[in-house]
Amino acid sequence: MNFITIEQASELLSTAMRTARSAGYKAMGIVVLDVSGNIKACAIEDGASMFRFDIARAKAWGAIGMGVSSRALGQRAKDNPNFFVSLAATAEGKFLPQTGAVIIKDAKGQVLGSMGASGGSGDEDELICTTAIESLGLQWA
Repeated sequence: MNFITIEQASELLSTAMRTARSAGYKAMGIVVLDVSGNIKACAIEDGASMFRFDIARAKAWGAIGMGVSSRALGQRAKDNPNFFVSLAATAEGKFLPQTGAVIIKDAKGQVLGSMGASGGSGDEDELICTTAIESLGLQWA
């Protein structure tokens, strides 16, 4: 089974935070999950609002659970809102189809986990995740 290592997860987290700071984004909540949706690494920056971690985790959890980015889930939710409301209720609030989380893959395209962020716009959240993933030579979807 493929998995993301704690070292990779930690480096993803620190790279994403450096990216957010250098871009001047608001304080972030960032999370890296394994293929089972378990937290491998997370951080809430000083000054982040109280929901940042929960939002980042829900974006990443939905992405790994459905196998696509939270951006793609947001698009799907527009076409079938009742289904996605039901998913969020079934997941007890751990499912959020909003831009800001992506799937992490190894060089062979095997899924390792997901990464999500919250604090900026959805595009900013997604960008810090994708930048961190690419910096480790990994892929994202």
